[in-house]
Amino acid sequence: MDNFYDVIIIGRGPAGLTSAVYTARSRLNTLVLGRQDLPSQLSLTDVVENYPGFPQGIKAYQLLERLENQAEKFGAQLKYEKVEKIERKEDKWQIIGRNQRYQTISLIVATGTKPKKLGVKGEEEFLGKGVSYCAVCDAPFFKDKNVVVIGGGNTAIEEALYLAKFAKKITLVHRRQMLRATKILQERIFSHNKIEIEWNSLLKEIKGEDKVKSVKLWNIKEEQEKEIFCQGVFIFVGNTPNTEFLKGVVELNQERFVVVDKDMATSQQGIFACGDCTDVSLKQVATAIGTASLAGVKAKDYVENYKGIAYK
Repeated sequence: MDNFYDVIIIGRGPAGLTSAVYTARSRLNTLVLGRQDLPSQLSLTDVVENYPGFPQGIKAYQLLERLENQAEKFGAQLKYEKVEKIERKEDKWQIIGRNQRYQTISLIVATGTKPKKLGVKGEEEFLGKGVSYCAVCDAPFFKDKNVVVIGGGNTAIEEALYLAKFAKKITLVHRRQMLRATKILQERIFSHNKIEIEWNSLLKEIKGEDKVKSVKLWNIKEEQEKEIFCQGVFIFVGNTPNTEFLKGVVELNQERFVVVDKDMATSQQGIFACGDCTDVSLKQVATAIGTASLAGVKAKDYVENYKGIAYK
């Protein structure tokens, strides 16, 4: 049957590619589908410092390239395709893509997340005109300019430090009096001479004409408004899962993350999920790869049981 696979994996980030390594090594006919318009969050990162085995860190794109090469080495096929719908067809799953349809015995969802938007005035209006969600993508455009970064977690701090290589000044805006980021990142940002912090502050509005010119902040503690003149605004306030196509297919939690059990199984037989799109609490490359390894093994077991060739 054309476009029939033992396993189809949706997502070409570290989770999807790791699952593909496991299923392809088990000699399952494996297809990995990814979207060019929705790249892995890892590809938007500069350096991964906390992945075991790389004490000096590794460039994010290099890690992705290695994972892609490894998956293809064992026989996995990698393809770009936007998945629009999933349907149950008899005892298999049908994947309806924008260009083609596919059938599979087992499905692994590893679609990751995308940056969360604040919904403040000016955010949509100035997207691409000073507003960004990716420092690695856009930092060179802000060489010797003043930039505001919103957020207090690891991503916000890492991106602020990266931006500081290009920008003249960084103002980090955080809604609390302390950062959530890892201590080593906090140490770096507190000692950086280009970075100032606006504590207890919320972004209220992004202002400008054809491009960003300033932001309005609201200090919660002092109950005062403040305007900061800048040419760029980078927003890092969390992520939302890429699970729109799964609504009504598998159980999602209130924030639309896929609910999985200890074996990475979803509420539907034959569908597994891994990585950042799941309700696993820690969103890190190492976690994504760990959950993906388990999803790949459990999908392999499911397919072999389906075919009646499982080792017993």
